[in-house]
Amino acid sequence: MPGYEMSEPRLRCVLPFEAVPTEVRLLRKAAAKQLSRWGVSAAADETELLVTELATNVFKHVGEGVSATLILEWRGERLRLEVHDRSRVVPALKSACCDEECGRGLHLLAALAADWGTVLTAVGKAVWCEVAITAGQACRRIERAVETLERYQGRDGLGLFGERRDTALEESAIELIADLLHWTAARGHDPDDMLDRAQVHYEAEADAA
Repeated sequence: MPGYEMSEPRLRCVLPFEAVPTEVRLLRKAAAKQLSRWGVSAAADETELLVTELATNVFKHVGEGVSATLILEWRGERLRLEVHDRSRVVPALKSACCDEECGRGLHLLAALAADWGTVLTAVGKAVWCEVAITAGQACRRIERAVETLERYQGRDGLGLFGERRDTALEESAIELIADLLHWTAARGHDPDDMLDRAQVHYEAEADAA
């Protein structure tokens, strides 16, 4: 699929949904909440609009109530959105003067996104787009954490992708935190105090994001 090189650190979120208007609203909020967790809230407004267009396209042109999946993937200065469904009909841009039913939403997608496209999958298709974001302090913290966890995994973490990679990173995070608490105690400090101080730093930066 066009886009990123797999060697770069990334964060990924998979959000299944049903193609109905009420689900689209919930999906938009879930995407914005995930961006907040990643520290890229500055891209939330643009992302919510793109999520709406991608998801709405499913129930208008594939079928209301069908199952689909939104995938958010953050890497470096790009945020990638993919909507997967089971239709193999590839959408196409029409003339700018066409009505809403013939693809005007794709013109909005093309105007807002840094890049976009469609690819056939084993079970249907995926419509994807990428949003340019500015990597601020929070983003750099996440990049640094992913790089550290990948090194901490050693060879066991090499070559893993998708959910297996996410699970491996989570396990590495737990092990790393435990090792740091052991190191803290060995130096005569209180591990609980260290966790409290880290939590204060995290909440202060999250509130400022």
